[in-house]
Formats: sequence, structure tokens, C-alpha cells
Amino acid sequence: MKGYVHSFESMGTVDGPGIRTVVFLQGCPLRCKYCHNPDTQEFGKGTLTDAEELVSRIKRFIPYHKASGGGVTFSGGEPLAQPGFLAECLELCKQAGVHTCIDTSGAGNGHYDDILRHTDLALCDIKELGDEAFAGICGGSFAKTEEFIRACEERGVPLWIRHVVVPGLTDGREHLLALKDYISGLRGVQRVELLPYHTLGVHKYAAMGRAYALDGVPPMDAKLCKELQSELFGGDKRQ
Repeated sequence: MKGYVHSFESMGTVDGPGIRTVVFLQGCPLRCKYCHNPDTQEFGKGTLTDAEELVSRIKRFIPYHKASGGGVTFSGGEPLAQPGFLAECLELCKQAGVHTCIDTSGAGNGHYDDILRHTDLALCDIKELGDEAFAGICGGSFAKTEEFIRACEERGVPLWIRHVVVPGLTDGREHLLALKDYISGLRGVQRVELLPYHTLGVHKYAAMGRAYALDGVPPMDAKLCKELQSELFGGDKRQ
């Protein structure tokens, strides 16, 4: 099966454990106000790639994966937006002994069995809580995120929860306490990562002739974000 790939990072260190090959798939149904990869959003672009060809490229980095406890992470865009291609890539990676991870907002079609049976870890980005707030930031539905989380729980797939902290939008204490309360009711959460909002992708909007929705919003203070992380969510819960 063929799918659209935006880009490929051979030695990633922030999208899952260890040294990871990160595959950015093309296409996303969401339009997050703070998206730093708007060039990955449009469907039908990128490089049309065969799953076996892509996995063959991933396998070249297995020595680095094994030495560091790493593997492959499928990101995007939204990897769940190409479910058949993603499922085949994950299966081929597992056959090759590669640890598999998907970095997602849960914006898929709800049919995740073929994907999750070959997924070792899911990084799930919770954009906002509740459909109204979620739609205000991303134009999508929080219900889809919850549906994906439930599928991971049913399959026993470990979760790392991520949340982007944006000044004036998602940095309020009441908001973060509500997020903490929501996450406390989930099963299989090994780690929570508060990610400080940054403006490194703003130049892409100008290059694409698009307005940036958060123009003028300053980057989140990384030190404060780290303090909130430590206070509210602690560290890694893996055994």
C-alpha cells in the first residue's frame, strides 16, 4: 500500500523513548491555531511512498534504536488520517522487531484495531477538554480524541499524554487542574508532558500566504511550564 509522507527524521529524541526515526505523514483534518507544521495539513501532497519501501528505510536505523531503547514514531499531520497505510507500516515494523509509536490527536475514523494491535506506545495530544473548547482551538471534536483514548485503554496500549500550554489560552491554573482531573481517570497513562507553546513555525504561514491565528501571542515561558509539569503531573510512571 502507498501513502503520502511529508518528511523523515532519522535521529529524533523528543517523540517517544530513546533515539527514534520519526515519519511525518501528510494530511490533517484539524487546523490548530498554534500548529507549527501547517505544510503537513493539506491532503494529497507530500511524497507518495510504498509501505515496504518506507519500512526498509526505517530498518537501517535499528542499531540506533536497540542501543537507546528507541524505535519509530509515526507523526504528522495526523497519522490516523491514513489508517490503511499506517497499519501496514506498523505491522511491517513490528515484524522487523522495531518498537512502534504513534503521535496523534486522535482525529481518526474510529476503526483502530489494525493500527493498535501493532502499536507499542501512543503519544496522544489533548488539545482542549470538551467539544466547544476543542473546536475553538482546532476546529475538530474532542469526542474523537476520547474515542481514540478508549481504544488504547481497551487494547492495553500505553499512553503518553501531551498538552500544549499557550499563554492566555491553555495556561490557566483552573484549566490545568481540570486537565489533571481528566487524566487521573484514564488507564495506562505512563507520562504527561506539558509542551510550551513556541513560535518557531510562524514563518511558514507567511511563506504560504496564510494569516497566523495567534499573531502577537508570546512563547510560553519554558521554565514556568516545567514548574507546572513538576507540580501538577510529576514524572514518568513507567514501572
